[in-house]
Amino acid sequence: MGSTRFGRRTVVAAILVAAPTLARADDLVRMAQSVQPNGPAQLSAPQLPPAITGNTGSSANTTNSLQPGAAAAPATVTVPPLFSKAWFDGVKYGAQVEGGFTFNGDRPPGGIDVGDLVTDHANQATLNQVLLTVQRAPDPKAIGYDFGFAVQLMYGSDSRYYHYLGELDRDISSRYQLSFIQANVSAHLPWLTAGGIDAKAGQYPTPLGFEVIDPSANPFYSHSFLYNFGLPFEHTGFQATAHVNDTLDLWFGADSGNQTTLGANTGDNNGAPAGLFGFGLNNLAGGKLSVVALSHVGAETASRAAPNVNGALRYYNDVVLTYKASDKLAFTTEANYVRDDYARAEGYGAVQYASYALTDTVTLNGRAEVWRDNAGFYVAKYPGNLDAINAVGGFPNTTIALPRTTYGEFTAGLTYKPAMPKPVTLLLIRPEVRWNRSLSGSAPFNDGRNRGQFTASIDAVLGF
Repeated sequence: MGSTRFGRRTVVAAILVAAPTLARADDLVRMAQSVQPNGPAQLSAPQLPPAITGNTGSSANTTNSLQPGAAAAPATVTVPPLFSKAWFDGVKYGAQVEGGFTFNGDRPPGGIDVGDLVTDHANQATLNQVLLTVQRAPDPKAIGYDFGFAVQLMYGSDSRYYHYLGELDRDISSRYQLSFIQANVSAHLPWLTAGGIDAKAGQYPTPLGFEVIDPSANPFYSHSFLYNFGLPFEHTGFQATAHVNDTLDLWFGADSGNQTTLGANTGDNNGAPAGLFGFGLNNLAGGKLSVVALSHVGAETASRAAPNVNGALRYYNDVVLTYKASDKLAFTTEANYVRDDYARAEGYGAVQYASYALTDTVTLNGRAEVWRDNAGFYVAKYPGNLDAINAVGGFPNTTIALPRTTYGEFTAGLTYKPAMPKPVTLLLIRPEVRWNRSLSGSAPFNDGRNRGQFTASIDAVLGF
């Protein structure tokens, strides 16, 4: 399949959730709520302005304790007996819908934009995601053991990029598809340290990176190059976080790779395992700074696409630093390095985010990025609706690899989040403008005719 983003590489996965948010962004969503009209949040770290969410790894998480940097919490909560009425009272149901529109005056051939996967259809209205969620999250402050689960099903255009191999991945060939995002069991285990261990097993989004699939947990409609092409999306396996103390968390896990499941030639694209490890630092600089550093290592090239791939590893490395300068101003810095042994290709770069709360309901957001694809291996576009998952599995596809390029990207936008009456739990409206630019002389945009690309987008997120 050549050097395509999904074939020998990784796919990025995030989660779409209804209130309460799952996946990597829960901590910051709850932080944001504390300065917005959607209700109070229980925090162990300073709050962030409304639209800086994503995955920063500060504060313990009461909806999904497997967040980077979730701080060890004092054991103060009595856990209801497993499967008792009180236990079932903790089960949450939710639905969230996102739709948007991206304008590109260049009118690229085929209507496909370069640089962001979920906003890749230029000048077309898009139903990005409808996500249904059922979950019960273990309480990280529990005395003793606590158990939970999460199941999430997505329908929409985004599902093209968030499939697990062998699951609903060829049932629908149109632009709007079905995909599972999560199907796992989880536990809080009072082992080894005062904070215990939070673990999950099954299928779940990757904890690497700041941006996530859940649009309510991101500052923008579009995503960075780093998120789209430099990180994995989803895993099948197990992962755990040991809360050593209020400052240090240790991460570890094992899985089948990126966007794969189990079973040779059906669920897994090769015969090699993969693993995750890293650490989180919380409550630094007087509680204003948190750091999360995670790596994922394993073979990602499909055996159908190339021989002897099990020993050819791909190394994803990502660091996220979040600093809350004041009640209104917050910064997040993300740096990333990925290497694929089989393709002998590297990708690396950094993204800087800034968020300033103009009012209780309006937040100004900015993002600046430089990301290098040094072999033309990672960044690609996918004209066919099944190209992305076919590339993961090593099946024939029409993916178009782009030339080796250093990409620059600048995005500015607003997030409007008013208080809403029940049963609506969330409304976000986010206009943005984005400028992509080749910084290395190549012309990756508009079918090789342009060095730059300007887009203007708007989306809305509605939660129940």
